[in-house]
Parts: sequence; structure tokens; C-alpha cells
Amino acid sequence: MAEELRLPAREALRIDEVLIALGHPVRLRVVRTLADGREMACRDILPDMTKSSASHHWKVLRESGVIHQRREGRCLRTTLRRDDLDARFPGLLDAVVNG
Repeated sequence: MAEELRLPAREALRIDEVLIALGHPVRLRVVRTLADGREMACRDILPDMTKSSASHHWKVLRESGVIHQRREGRCLRTTLRRDDLDARFPGLLDAVVNG
């Protein structure tokens, strides 16, 4: 059974936190990788990164509301919260992904 991880509601997303999350090259790479809408395992997105470093980036992205993660056994499955981000900050993701 998949376990959902806590994340902020759409209405609670804050532009300053989202911009901080998107301001790091590794996290920007994650967003661009997930931009096509796929759900991916964390290890497939950042295969070259140590687990502790990757965990930090996942936490920043998740707590800012940029990504959604669910636990499936020992694996975290990750998706971009495009609908929520587009609703709160129209055009932001497109600018980041295509910029």
C-alpha cells in the first residue's frame, strides 16, 4: 500500500518558497525532468547523487509544494505538482522549464 507524504495544500503554496526551491541547479534539473508529467522513482531522477544529498533536495521541493511524493515500499515515487503550481502562479513552471 502506498503511503502519502505530507505536502502543503494548493492554497498554502508561497511564491518565495517555490522560487527558493527552484533556485538550485539540482532541483531545477528535477523539475525539468518531471515536466512531461511522468511519475518517476527518486533514484531514477538523481542516480548520481548520494542519498543524503538527494534527500535534502527532495525535502525542499516537497515542502515548498513543487513536487508530490508517495512511498511505495522502499521507493519514493515523485511527480511535479504542475496543476497546483499553474493555478497559483500561472506561467511560472513554463518559464522555468523552457527558460
